[in-house]
Amino acid sequence: MKIVLIGAGNLATNLGKALLAAGHDIVQVFSRTVESATALAQIAGGAPVTDIEQVRADADLYIVSVKDSVLGELLPRLCKGKETKIFLHTAGSMDMNVFEGMAIHYGVFYPMQTFSKSKEVNFSEIPCFIEANDDYAHTVIADMAHELSGRVYELSSADRKYLHLAAVFACNFVNHCYAISEKILADHGVPFDVMLPLIDETAKKVHELSPKEAQTGPAVRFDENVIRMQAALLKDQPQIKDIYERLSLGIHRFSKK
Repeated sequence: MKIVLIGAGNLATNLGKALLAAGHDIVQVFSRTVESATALAQIAGGAPVTDIEQVRADADLYIVSVKDSVLGELLPRLCKGKETKIFLHTAGSMDMNVFEGMAIHYGVFYPMQTFSKSKEVNFSEIPCFIEANDDYAHTVIADMAHELSGRVYELSSADRKYLHLAAVFACNFVNHCYAISEKILADHGVPFDVMLPLIDETAKKVHELSPKEAQTGPAVRFDENVIRMQAALLKDQPQIKDIYERLSLGIHRFSKK
């Protein structure tokens, strides 16, 4: 297919590489900045553009990977004159019907993974969640999804919002805890890489045990002496102390259910 990428961020960069490898033709890359558009165009092909009015109308598929907050402004201008084409977005928490009234065929392709421009991913292993408003869009989106990934699932917009919420807990919040750990260690001259074997083992355990079964530490048994002592170490960092105390209580209550 001839594909236009709208957005040139982390997800669009990895998706552009995967689409190119699957034999698709990236004919254009739109981004608000010429630097970002050019960087992805050099990787995936196509011409970089920064004016949405210059997005060509002869592509088969338009993939929108931008911040949710700009979709309302961007989509009317993007879809105008291309109403019979297929449009999809890649957002976890945005309803498919954001295209309603602006396009005839549309849907969602949500690859559930954390992406960085500098980190290659194996797209074939990424769970991808799709949705479409009609059979024509579904066929095109599903075929593309199966070309890229061996793990493709149908999921409604309503359920995808909860999937995205779960991913925030499993990825973004966990990574923030890594950042807190790194800061605590750095303040005392200890390199963060001492945590890597622990992080790796914790991740491996949930391949075999449920997260609840895999939980260890003072909060599970609610060892108040240890919890109070560790909370006191954070007295000069009230935000981190609050996170520590709330998570400890949450772990204890969860373990009792």
